[in-house]
Amino acid sequence: MWLYRPLLLIFVLGQGLRLVLRRDWAVLRARLGYGASERSGPHLWLHAASNGELASARPVIAALAKARPDLPIIVTCNSASGVDLARQLGLPAQLAPFDLRGPVRRFLKRWQVAAHLTMEAEIWPNRVLLCPGPVIVLGGRMTARSARGWARLPSLASRVLDRVAFLSAQDRGSRDRFRDLGVSPTALGPVLDLKSLYTPPPDRTADAALRAAFPRETTWLAASTHPGDDEIVIEAHRIAQRSWPELRLILAPRHPARGPEIARLLDAAGLRVARRSAGEAGTVLLADTLGEMPLWYGLAGIVFIGGTLSDRGGHTPYEPAAFGGALIHGPDVANFRAAFARLSEAGAAREITDAQGLAEALLALRSPVAQRAAGQAAQRALRQDADLSGVMSRVLALLP
Repeated sequence: MWLYRPLLLIFVLGQGLRLVLRRDWAVLRARLGYGASERSGPHLWLHAASNGELASARPVIAALAKARPDLPIIVTCNSASGVDLARQLGLPAQLAPFDLRGPVRRFLKRWQVAAHLTMEAEIWPNRVLLCPGPVIVLGGRMTARSARGWARLPSLASRVLDRVAFLSAQDRGSRDRFRDLGVSPTALGPVLDLKSLYTPPPDRTADAALRAAFPRETTWLAASTHPGDDEIVIEAHRIAQRSWPELRLILAPRHPARGPEIARLLDAAGLRVARRSAGEAGTVLLADTLGEMPLWYGLAGIVFIGGTLSDRGGHTPYEPAAFGGALIHGPDVANFRAAFARLSEAGAAREITDAQGLAEALLALRSPVAQRAAGQAAQRALRQDADLSGVMSRVLALLP
């Protein structure tokens, strides 16, 4: 811990100063572990980084609520949008405390935490070491790069991972890396990518005006884009429109705050842009809002998966596949390597590297029949046989 503590303190001081300068006292108090709990009695602490991780946890939350109604859940996230989603699910939620001993201890005491369940790659040393009950990791993700980082701190890795009572990894590579770093073989459960269990929410139907402006058979979505993705997406749209004038684009950046920057790129390309946040009309919809991705998946017959052209490791293919979208992606798929491998083996997604290749992929999917066939192939390729009930049996047996 001797190296982790000063590095973390530098990070926390920087974040804290930023919040002070913004006078964001409520966020600062939450990050420092202060505040009153909304319910008394022991709680299960569930932590998910943001919306995507929390969405994948929904089947787990439902199973816990059914089996253990006596053990309420407190949710923490690293983002305000994740907190909002948790509250929409009817759960108490707040921003996660900084991983310093003081804030973590205050949070544990406030909520009388009896066990800690954390999602994917969110393994924070003080939260794990200070939790008085079992620590459970679901959908655990450990990339080769992250494993190298943990390996540089072998004492810390051993202490933290030895406290993990149960871990279900999202892929075999992650499972093996967790084992090599110190998770007990008896604590390792079956491989299960929780994102494969995603089901579209029932209340995300576009209004008539949106459906008329963006018909599914002529609309494509660039989902969760980053800098480096957007420029290629915009150029590909311009190229494809020359042969397919009816083509419509919904561009949904991973971070909506980038809306003004992307709007300038679209204007410079001569495209008529409508910003969702402003309620405008246009042939390109800039989806610069939070929490509406299911709406965009439902409108688009073709989906480009962002983060795959911009050194971000790519975002989930499971959600667009669940909506039946025909999938296109770039070469950087490190975050979902196993899922994209299954898509590649089945010929159920198209990989591109530049704007010309993306435009050609769009034109190859011009037919609604081709779109449906590709979407169904992706659904079949990503269907997983692993049993959530088996994983939940192990989890429930550990809960006090």
